[in-house]
Amino acid sequence: MNPQAATLRLAIFPRVGLSADALLVLTGTALVSLAAQVSISLPFTPVPVTGQTFAVVLVGSALGALRGIASLVLYLAIGALGAPIYAGGAHGWSVLTSPSGGYIVGFVAAAALAGFLAERRWDRRFSSAVAAMLSGNVVIYLVGLPWLAHQLDTNLERTLELGLYPFVAGDVLKLYLAGALLPGAWRLVGRVRG
Repeated sequence: MNPQAATLRLAIFPRVGLSADALLVLTGTALVSLAAQVSISLPFTPVPVTGQTFAVVLVGSALGALRGIASLVLYLAIGALGAPIYAGGAHGWSVLTSPSGGYIVGFVAAAALAGFLAERRWDRRFSSAVAAMLSGNVVIYLVGLPWLAHQLDTNLERTLELGLYPFVAGDVLKLYLAGALLPGAWRLVGRVRG
């Protein structure tokens, strides 16, 4: 294990081939799929509270930008093609074109950004890891909120009431959890190495 590696993936698996990389991408997709099943519907918004955002930024950070993108593109594609992996077992193209579909599309860019920042060592300390996770979450909202507004034809205030405000507290909790896991994993890598 190499604590000087750019990402956790490289620290734990420094020399892997295409098949091992494919397995890591599939594992990232599976993690997001499982986290999506932790889903709570709120009666006043079409957007559910899920564990997806937590998994998305964690996968991007652990695997790096390229493999994070691959994991989330695969998640998006197989769900659109009919695998019941979206929140609550939902699936199909209709989920992506629904008011909450923009958040799923935003997952790809969020994983890319979290991975990019992790490759620049933002995942090594709690404060910078939380900042990286927050940056990824902001990207999800930058895609999801306009999509929601367009689909529901809502003004800015109503869009924020439906797609942002109800999720802030949960997102902060998930950010802190992910922000603690990453530096902890790096410390473990350092101990195993040393």
